[in-house]
Amino acid sequence: MSHEESTDYLVIGAGPAGLQAGYFLQRAGRSYLIVESGPAPGTFFTRFPRHRKLISINKVHTGWDDPELNLRTDWNSLLSDEGAPLFTARTPRYFPDADDMVGYLADFAAAHRLRIRHGTRVTGITRPGGAATGDFFARDQDGNTYRARRLIVATGVRLPYVPDIEGVRTAERYGEVGTDPAGFTGQRVLVVGRGNSAFETADNLVETAAVIHVAGPGSLKLAWQTHFVGHLRAVNNNFLDTYQLKSQNALLDGHILRIRQQPDGTYVVSVSFSRVREVVKDIVYDRVILATGFRFDPSIFAPDCRPELTINDRFPAQTDAWESPNVPGLYFAGTITQVRDFKKSTSGFIHGFRYGVRALHRILEARYHGRPWPARGLPATAGAVTDAVIARVNRSSALWQLFGFLADAVLVDREDGDGAVRYCEEVPVDHLHTAVGEGRFGDVGRYFTVTLEYGEGHDQVNPFDITAGRVSQQDTTGLDGRYLHPVVRSFDGAAPGKATAEHHLTENLENEWDSEEVHRTPLRNFLRDRLDDPSPAARP
Repeated sequence: MSHEESTDYLVIGAGPAGLQAGYFLQRAGRSYLIVESGPAPGTFFTRFPRHRKLISINKVHTGWDDPELNLRTDWNSLLSDEGAPLFTARTPRYFPDADDMVGYLADFAAAHRLRIRHGTRVTGITRPGGAATGDFFARDQDGNTYRARRLIVATGVRLPYVPDIEGVRTAERYGEVGTDPAGFTGQRVLVVGRGNSAFETADNLVETAAVIHVAGPGSLKLAWQTHFVGHLRAVNNNFLDTYQLKSQNALLDGHILRIRQQPDGTYVVSVSFSRVREVVKDIVYDRVILATGFRFDPSIFAPDCRPELTINDRFPAQTDAWESPNVPGLYFAGTITQVRDFKKSTSGFIHGFRYGVRALHRILEARYHGRPWPARGLPATAGAVTDAVIARVNRSSALWQLFGFLADAVLVDREDGDGAVRYCEEVPVDHLHTAVGEGRFGDVGRYFTVTLEYGEGHDQVNPFDITAGRVSQQDTTGLDGRYLHPVVRSFDGAAPGKATAEHHLTENLENEWDSEEVHRTPLRNFLRDRLDDPSPAARP
């Protein structure tokens, strides 16, 4: 018999983001329920990646005893006050197996006794009050109804993204094609796509296929140069050797115009090459595999509360608070939040979105439960603020992982008040500017952001080219550098979002920004005038 159940927060999906959201809701004592279509957490990882090797690093031996620092090289663990369970305890493999992720997520859910309803597939979501008001009603495959004041959708991108190519429906899909290389022995294979799934597939066939081509538009981007971990990773790019060392395989730079399957089962594929004046060539293949990524599935939402989509309709559009712009109260968590830093930072990956989920929770606590963003008071002196900034940039994993996206905020109340200084950790930069403008952080006169960032144009330079200069590690000018380094910007509370000044702490090989001469003194001098600190400037 079907039934109706009510809750304040309904979390859809028990993958990493759904579990992380559930953990924070439970810790805060909120009414919540996680619904999951599969029999256990992490259903996605039972199928993907297809060749079972994760590319999220798992560095067990760091030489550090600080759990916060260790999270900089642990890209799989979820956050908890208890610091357990940790993924690093499951396996020593640097690139672990996907089954280890499935096991870890089950361990995390059990250890924290999260409220999860497994085997519950949401088939429809309505909002009788219209897109803007009222409760949400989610219905499952058995006719049960879940009534919620707010939704957190953490379903990931589970549907394949199919580009608009004539005949594309005849190609095999990455999520369905066999993974046994023996099934491709002696065949000519085309893999359509330029991401890690495409190269993972190609690399798996190198020993058996006669010829492998990987095709797609645009320039191939390598993660070690762009610093975006979703670009091609070295662990998946062995295929490039077989191309550049002339071993029959090739990377085709261009657009696939059409795919035509012949009566004998082979394919004729028309490729428009980008670097030879749009020459079109027909190439024959035995197999064509589509590995063009995934997209969000909005079909469960009724028209009256269906979220707007963006980026070729692959993701739900989101505000700086991860809320749907056209359906208030509908929030998103996990890999689908990458729209906020698309192909720039790490919101699409566990080591990034675990901090995004924590920030989302703090936003929800402030909006609906009267709990302001956690803050600690500091003396209104350049020395005190410098000490706080230096301590954080040398230890924070959140700023390290979500570089340029999350910031620590130093808030200076207006001088007609008490001129107090508050230090808030891990605030999304865009949300901070909006919230200051709306008065959500109080009466802020001035404020500073503290981020870790790569320098401007960092992705345009080959990091292994020794002719490309870098800033000296002894530089004290406060200017930009290419490698990851701390950046402090000042803002006027009356004009949030428009920086009035910025200071860069010089990059350091060991990522230790604690030199009195190189890091502390220049930062203290930068802050002194902007905090109206009467103490004299120091010489670096």
